Amino acid sequence: MKVAFKTLGDEALLINFEQKIDEKINKQVHSLTQILEERRIVGVRYITPAYCSLLIAFDKRQISYKQLVSQIRALLNKSNISTFQPRKLYIPVCYDRFFALDMAEVMAQTQLSAAEIVKKHTSQTFKTYMIGFLPGFPYLGKLPKELECVRKANPRLKVPKGAVGLAGLQTGIYPQESPGGWQIIGNTPIDLRGKQGDHTFLFEAGDEVSFYSISKSKYEAILKDQKSGNFNWSNVYGQAN
Repeated sequence: MKVAFKTLGDEALLINFEQKIDEKINKQVHSLTQILEERRIVGVRYITPAYCSLLIAFDKRQISYKQLVSQIRALLNKSNISTFQPRKLYIPVCYDRFFALDMAEVMAQTQLSAAEIVKKHTSQTFKTYMIGFLPGFPYLGKLPKELECVRKANPRLKVPKGAVGLAGLQTGIYPQESPGGWQIIGNTPIDLRGKQGDHTFLFEAGDEVSFYSISKSKYEAILKDQKSGNFNWSNVYGQAN
């Protein structure tokens, strides 16, 4: 496996794998992330995985760039870089037209019916390639080729919290209300901040994610249960009912 090391300022290291969006390469990124997190190298402040690269911020008072690269090279030589085992998450989505703000546009682009779009969106497992432009926003892929669509020509100033969107061959979820240009086909009632005390945000890079369709009444019930603290989070972290 070939990787390239690059400095980013005085206290950051960028590790580049082969520069393309590929599931095998992304798994190598997350495997190295896991190895580094377990090793806890002194001086490393945080690690941020992306599609085909890994950013490591470090404290130069504790470890130099050359020392860090040397330790990582040693780990790469000794470790099985393909051992990463992802978590599996099951996310309910309401595709009701009340939430599916851009379903008509997606139908026009894909030449599929709303039912066909929902079926294809819920019939496969997606990989969390990275956490993106908003804190907690998961970039999930790849979509079936039949669902590929372009972003909105005029992005919204306010995309609702929990909105599930499509862009290119990716799907994602807005963790909070924000501007955005993804094509919205539904909304999840699940709070992407995750279960209190479990994770800062629900998604982590490397997670495998499946969506399943729920009614609007079920959507409201899940919101209510989360607010009261009675929501069964095992439905998210385990097999959905």
